[in-house]
Amino acid sequence: MIIGVPKEVKKEEYRVGIVPAGIKELKRDGQTVLVESGAGAGSGFPDDAYLDADADIVSKKTIFSKADLIVKVKEPLPEEFDFFRERQALFTYLHLAPNRKLTEFFLNKKITALGYETLQYDDGLPLLSPMSEIAGRMAPVMGAYYLQMIHGGTGVLASGTTGVKPAKALILGAGVVGTNAARVCIGLGMDTTVISKGTAKLQRLDELFMGRVKTLPVTMHTIEEEITDSDIVVGAVLVPGARTPVLITKAMLKTMKKGAVIIDVAVDQGGCTETSVPTTHDNPVYKVDGIVHYTVANMPGAYPRTSTLALTNSTLPYIKTIATTGIEKVIREDPAIKSALNTYRGEIVHKIVADSMGIAFKNIDDIAP
Repeated sequence: MIIGVPKEVKKEEYRVGIVPAGIKELKRDGQTVLVESGAGAGSGFPDDAYLDADADIVSKKTIFSKADLIVKVKEPLPEEFDFFRERQALFTYLHLAPNRKLTEFFLNKKITALGYETLQYDDGLPLLSPMSEIAGRMAPVMGAYYLQMIHGGTGVLASGTTGVKPAKALILGAGVVGTNAARVCIGLGMDTTVISKGTAKLQRLDELFMGRVKTLPVTMHTIEEEITDSDIVVGAVLVPGARTPVLITKAMLKTMKKGAVIIDVAVDQGGCTETSVPTTHDNPVYKVDGIVHYTVANMPGAYPRTSTLALTNSTLPYIKTIATTGIEKVIREDPAIKSALNTYRGEIVHKIVADSMGIAFKNIDDIAP
C-alpha cells in the first residue's frame, strides 16, 4: 500500500502523522511511504530523518495523487480539499459533529474517513487518550497562566501562598482529560472539585487521589452552584463522535468571578460552554462578560515533539493493520477499525456522528465495496 503523510496546514500545528521510526516499521512490512517535505520539522524530525528511514520525500500534490491512505493529525481544512481524490482513504482526527462543511465534502467526494477519536478497543478510545492526557495536563497550566492580571485574569496565584488560599479549580468530566487535569491541579496546590456523571468514575478519583479532590454528581444545579466562586473551569466532557453537550450557558458567566478562566478542552467537538469558539495558539483567548475563554482546538500541538511521539505510539499498530489487510477488507472485518469509520461511499456510517448531525445513517454492511 502507498501511505501518504502530508504536512499539517492548521495554524500553529507542528505535529506530524508518523515519525521516522514508524516509517521503518511500515517499510519492513513492504509498504511505500510518501512524506511531504518539511512535514516533521516542527516536531524535531527533519527530512533527512525520513530519508534515513527510507521514506520518499515528495510534494503535497504527489502525496494526494498517489497515496491509497492519507495519515494526518488534524482534520482537513478547505485549502486541502482539492488535493483529495474521490474514494481516497483518510486516517486522522476528524471531529465531524460540529463541522458540517467537512462532512459534506467527505460525502460528496465519497472519502473513506477514519477518525482517531471514534476508534474503540476494549471499551476505550486508545487513539484519543494520549492527546486527551496531554490536553488535560495542559489545561490547569494554561488556566494558571491566564489568571495573571496582565492577561485579564483574577490575579489569583493558582497555588496560593502562606496565609492565602489557593485558586479554586472546577473540572467538568472525570475521563482521561478530567483525571489528568485533576492530577495537575492537585500538584499546583489548587482547591479542586470534579463534577461528573456516574458514581464509579467519582469513586475511582477518590481512590486515586486519596480524598484530595472533591467529587460531585453532575446536575445543572451543582454546576451553577460550584461555578460561582471558581477561578479556573476545565471543560473535559466527551461523548465519542457526538457534539459535546453544553453545560455552561452564557447566563452562567454573569454569576462567575470577573477574570475567571474557562479552558474548554471539548471545543473540538463543539465545546461544553455556550460561548466557546475555536481559537489558535497565536491568539488563544478572548473574553465574554469578563470571563477569559481559552479554546484552542489543537492544544497538544503546543508540545509537538511529545504529542507526535505519543500519537504515533498509539496509531502505528492500526496503520500497520490497515496497510497489511487492505482498506476495503479491514473496515468490514476488524471491529476497532470499523468503529473508526465515519464516512464511506458518500454515506455516514457511524451512527452517533449521523445522529448528532441529523443526517441519515447507513450501515456499512449494507453498502457494496
